[in-house]
Amino acid sequence: MEMRVRMRSKLFVPATRPELFSKALNSAADAICFDLEDAVPATRKSEARSNLDTFLNSPPVTHKQLLVRVNSASSNDFLLDLQAIVKPGLYAIALPKVESVDEIRCTAELLSKIEQERGIQSPIALLITIESPRGLRRAYELATASPRICGLQLGFADLLEPLGISSLHSQTRQQIRLMLRLAAAEADLDCYEAAYPMLRDHAGFLAQLTDARALGFAGASCIHPDQIAVANQVFSPTAEEIDYANFVLAAVDEASRSGNAVAVLNGKMIDAPFVLRAKAILHRSAQ
Repeated sequence: MEMRVRMRSKLFVPATRPELFSKALNSAADAICFDLEDAVPATRKSEARSNLDTFLNSPPVTHKQLLVRVNSASSNDFLLDLQAIVKPGLYAIALPKVESVDEIRCTAELLSKIEQERGIQSPIALLITIESPRGLRRAYELATASPRICGLQLGFADLLEPLGISSLHSQTRQQIRLMLRLAAAEADLDCYEAAYPMLRDHAGFLAQLTDARALGFAGASCIHPDQIAVANQVFSPTAEEIDYANFVLAAVDEASRSGNAVAVLNGKMIDAPFVLRAKAILHRSAQ
C-alpha cells in the first residue's frame, strides 16, 4: 500500500497537554505527533492516553498527518496505548527504539486485529525510529518487516549519548544519517531527521537540517513551533532546484526528439539518474 506523504515538519506535542492540541493543528507543521513516550511521566501515562482517546474519537477535519509516538513494544504501556489511539483519522504510529523484526510484525498484527474490530478501513502506518546500534545495524531488515512502514527516523540522543559519543559532532551525525538513508532508499522509504534539543540555537538547528537535506532526508521532528518554518523551508525544493529539474526534463525531451539516448545540459551529460532526481524534485514541489 502507498504510504508516502509529505512530512517536512513533524511537531511533537505531549499528550498530557490537551490545551496545546488545537494550537498544534493551527500551526504550519505538515504533521503532528502526539507523544505518549518520553514526554510523559510514568505516573501520567493513563491520563495522557485518556486525552488522546477523547481527541481521536472526534478528530478535527485537517490536512495534517496525525501520528502518535507510543511507548516501546516491550513496555507494559504498549498495548494500552494501541487500544486508546487506534482510531479512524490516525495516519501513523511512531514506534520508538525499534531493534527487531518481531516487534514490528507483532505491532502490525495487533493493529490489524484492532482495526478489524473497529471497522477501520485505512491501515495505520508505522514510522520506525532507530535509536540504538543494533537498530542501526538492522535498519534495512527493519524497514522491510511490514508493508505498513512509511519511513525511518533517527533518534540521536538515545543512540549516541549512552555510548559517550557526542551527538553534536557533525561528521558522526552525517555518517549515521548516510547509513540510515541508504537503508531507507533500498526499502523505497523516506528518511526523517531527529529532533534538535537546543531550543534557542536556531543556527544549529538550520545546520543540522541542511546536513540532513544534503543526504536526501525528507523532513525533521520539531519540538517547538519556532522550528517549523525552518524545517518546511529546508525540506522544500528551492526555486533554483525546480528550474534546474525543468531544464533537465526539457533537455531530455529535446535529445529524444533528436534521436539521442543521452542529453547534455550546460556541458553536463544527463542520463537516467539525473532524470529520476529531476522528477523527484518536481513531485516534491507539487505536494
